[in-house]
Amino acid sequence: MPITKSAKKALRQSLRRKADNLRRKNNYRGTVKEFRELVAAGKKDEAAKLLPKVYKSLDKAAKTNVIKKNKAARLKSSASHLLQKTA
Repeated sequence: MPITKSAKKALRQSLRRKADNLRRKNNYRGTVKEFRELVAAGKKDEAAKLLPKVYKSLDKAAKTNVIKKNKAARLKSSASHLLQKTA
């Protein structure tokens, strides 16, 4: 357990950041998973409507350094290719 005042504050900050990062990570993973399931089920229209939400969640995760920018770009690219392939 932290003893000094600054160590206590650092612990509070790290726990809050961990919760935020986990929420953003689960958000982008969930939207990508939902998108892939829609594409696999052949529901192209619903998947196309979900694509901007996928982009938004990936951009937010990259902006806050939950994932790297290149990974976000790679996932967005693969999502759009997946959607085009089903056409």
